[in-house]
Amino acid sequence: MVGRQPRDPRGNRLIPAVVFCLLYASNPAPAAEIEGVAFSDVYQAGPVTMSLQGVGTAKFFRAITVYVAALYLGPGARPEQVLQDIPKRLELSYFRSIEAGDIARAAEKNLSDNVTQATIRTLRPRIDQMHRLYENVKPGDRYGLTYVPGVGTELALNGQRKGIVEGADFAAAYFSIWLGPDPINQPLKDGLLNSR
Repeated sequence: MVGRQPRDPRGNRLIPAVVFCLLYASNPAPAAEIEGVAFSDVYQAGPVTMSLQGVGTAKFFRAITVYVAALYLGPGARPEQVLQDIPKRLELSYFRSIEAGDIARAAEKNLSDNVTQATIRTLRPRIDQMHRLYENVKPGDRYGLTYVPGVGTELALNGQRKGIVEGADFAAAYFSIWLGPDPINQPLKDGLLNSR
C-alpha cells in the first residue's frame, strides 16, 4: 500500500480491516503436494499475487513429521530476499496436535537463535501480541502467516484471520524462525527456498 492510510471519522486506521478482508480469494488447483497435503501454486493477498516458491517437511528427531509447509513470494522476489520488506506467506499444515503455549515457546526459542536480544526487546510488545493470537491446533489444521508491506503480518487459522502485527522489522524477525540463519529445521528451510 502506497500513500496515506484511510481513516474513519474518529481517526482510526482502516487498513487492516479493509486490506485483509481481501486476502482470501479462491485459489487455483494445487501445484505441489507433500506428505499428502496440497498447496496452491499462487496466493492472492489483496492486490498482490504471490507465487509458490517451495515446500518442505518439518521432521523432528529425524522421523516425526510435525507439519508440512509452503512458502509464497511476491512478484519478482528472489529466495535470498525472503527476510527483506517484500510480500511473503508461509502456510503450515499440521500432522499433530500442539497447544498454543507450545507453539509460542518454540517461536520464542527460535527467535533468540536468529535475532539479537536488543531486537527482541524492541519487538517484545509485538511478539507478545502475535503469541496471544495462537490457538491449539489438531491434525489437518493450517496456519497462514502473510506479510504485506505497509500493512503488516497477518496470522490466520484455517482461513480465519486472528490478527495483524505491524512492521517490516517484526516480519523480518518472525519469518527468521523458519528462514533465518539458524532455522527451526534446516531441511524445511531448504525445501521452502527450493535450494535443495
